[in-house]
Amino acid sequence: MELRQLRYFLKAKELLNFTEAANSLHISQSTLSQQIKQLEEELKIPLFNRIGKRITLTEAGELFSIYALQSINKANDGLQLLKDLNNLNTGKISIGVTYALRDIVTRTLIEFAPQYPKIQFEIVFGTSKELLEKLNHFELDVILTFEEIITENLFKYEALFTSPMTLVTSTQSDLKNRASITLQEISELPLALPAKGYNTAQFINDAFIKKELYPKIAIEINDIPTLLELVRSGNWYTILTQTTIKNEKGIYSIPIDGKNMIRTAMVISIKEAYEKKTVKAFLDTLRSLI
Repeated sequence: MELRQLRYFLKAKELLNFTEAANSLHISQSTLSQQIKQLEEELKIPLFNRIGKRITLTEAGELFSIYALQSINKANDGLQLLKDLNNLNTGKISIGVTYALRDIVTRTLIEFAPQYPKIQFEIVFGTSKELLEKLNHFELDVILTFEEIITENLFKYEALFTSPMTLVTSTQSDLKNRASITLQEISELPLALPAKGYNTAQFINDAFIKKELYPKIAIEINDIPTLLELVRSGNWYTILTQTTIKNEKGIYSIPIDGKNMIRTAMVISIKEAYEKKTVKAFLDTLRSLI
């Protein structure tokens, strides 16, 4: 079994078309078909169903693809390790980040990038669920998100800092001078909240359920900047971490009563994956700015 065959197999799985896969790999279709056939013979089981010119993945192919992807990424880790030993100023860092942590990532980039001008950065914003999925498929080196529960043994979790949950209001709100507020009081307000795909939305929902409260949720939205614009209008309130609204204008935050109304910002990475030296240096810079 060769890495080349695994790459061919994964590209065919991605496109479900031998001709398109071969073109993408810059090889002939006959070469691709032959290499995949040899792989199937070695494994003693078909990886694809061949129906005329169409192909579909077999159950064996679906299961095998997980290990094929891991093998390719392990090989890439080894290559990256050697590159890092030779030259720390090359490579690419792929970072997933939730909107709430954009400020610390921005400040870290401004501090770090001039020291490593040849490093390429890919910054991907998304919900915690979306970013964890990308991390699990080795599309990201690390992600920065709020997480309190260690859910996967595959991942390595490192706590960075905590941030209180707050009620976010317009600066014109009558509540803006409050030192704190209860969930009971918040449940009576017209709320615009992050959509269910956000980790924060689940946290908020769980907090209300524990108190047996049924809030007035008027709007759910999957775009935090738009959510904040709605709050600035004075017609709605929202609940976000204090970190999320750092440096935002036209809004005011009120801490929510309760010892459990705290979020933990974390760096999450693949536990057994090689940590690039550039990623380690980036995270060291990030930690120094907290």
